[in-house]
Amino acid sequence: MARSFLSGSQRKKPMLSKWPRTILTFNCGSSSLTFKTFTVKAGNDIEEIFIGKAHRVGVKGSEPSFIEYTFSGRREKVETPLPNHGKAALMVLKQIDDLNIKIDYIGHRWTLSAGHFTTAFLNSKLLNTLKALVPLFPIHHPAMMSVIAQCLKGYPGIIQYVTSDNAFHSTIPEYASTYALSRSIIKKCGFRKYGFHGLSYNFVVKQAGTYLKIPASELKIVACHLGTGGSSVAAIDRGRSIDTSMGYTALQGLVMSTRAGDIDPMLTIYLMITFGLRSDEVANLLNKKSGLLGLSGFSSDIRDIIKRIPGKEKQAEIALNMYVHRLKKYIGSYVTLLGGADVVLFTDDIGLHNWLVREKACQAMDWCGIILDQDRNRQAIGDTVSVISPPGSKVTILAMPTEEELVICWDGIRLLMEADNAAD
Repeated sequence: MARSFLSGSQRKKPMLSKWPRTILTFNCGSSSLTFKTFTVKAGNDIEEIFIGKAHRVGVKGSEPSFIEYTFSGRREKVETPLPNHGKAALMVLKQIDDLNIKIDYIGHRWTLSAGHFTTAFLNSKLLNTLKALVPLFPIHHPAMMSVIAQCLKGYPGIIQYVTSDNAFHSTIPEYASTYALSRSIIKKCGFRKYGFHGLSYNFVVKQAGTYLKIPASELKIVACHLGTGGSSVAAIDRGRSIDTSMGYTALQGLVMSTRAGDIDPMLTIYLMITFGLRSDEVANLLNKKSGLLGLSGFSSDIRDIIKRIPGKEKQAEIALNMYVHRLKKYIGSYVTLLGGADVVLFTDDIGLHNWLVREKACQAMDWCGIILDQDRNRQAIGDTVSVISPPGSKVTILAMPTEEELVICWDGIRLLMEADNAAD
């Protein structure tokens, strides 16, 4: 199937000029799969027609996994085992077929392109590149490859493309993106801070400017992308990323669902010596068995952990406090790096919907102008932009939804129009 699609996509002219066109986008997170289908009527005239999200994919927790679908104003929630992303994608594609939605193009978020591409059509050469990049991102990349494989199998004749999640952070200056290693090692291996969640930051920075009626090019923003799997913080100076908490891989930075985040590098060597672990076993431990799951001992989901705290479960309380402690460190350091902030924003599932995390992250931050309005914060409606700082506050605090899938769609439109222009 894959060979049939790839050879066909090389022969087929990727025309977007015939309106309308329908683009299906997949945004694969470490424990979620968001999908949206857009009808592109002409230029920027874009309409969502089928959207949804698979939650708790592969998660070991106290709550069941489920998929939410919304189509023609009807919303449906289906609780079902979701052991992996391939299974979730298969269910989405089946639902699309059942609804008789005709798909013209499929776009995928790819987490770490390592400078090989920004947005590109999927062909044999790129597929080999993606396979080579899989080991750099052991949680996301295998999951993304499984979603791509399901799409190749289910839609062998449809053109697909991938868009890089870290291109947004290419503006980080060399002194902030380079590791303090030998220059010869850096040059040979290409080590640098790539950063992630770039599609999300791209969207929320523009939206913050639009909402506040101040051009993003005039704002200093600390953006917190807090997901149910991966999380990061970025310092954005007038629309340009100047630093971010994740690094060469997504292991660095915040305490995440199953990732340790910042850790003394020597601990990895001690783990290998003390327990006789191989390098791949250490990578698996730090990426898949640490973070909130390792700290709590029962769940990788911060929402499950918060529910246990009223029962005075000590490990749950430690996990939450450590999660917030690391988050506050990054927020404070990035305010300092920016020389002050105009906006602090929280986005993605936890950032948008969890008032307790936001409240704790903003406590005792008035030294830099970050003051939270508790009532506004607790009453914030998750599906819209909410100001959760007091009126007249020096720093505007926002809880706002992100639209990575729309950015994937935009990138696809641009790529397709470039192909149209080149063919004329």
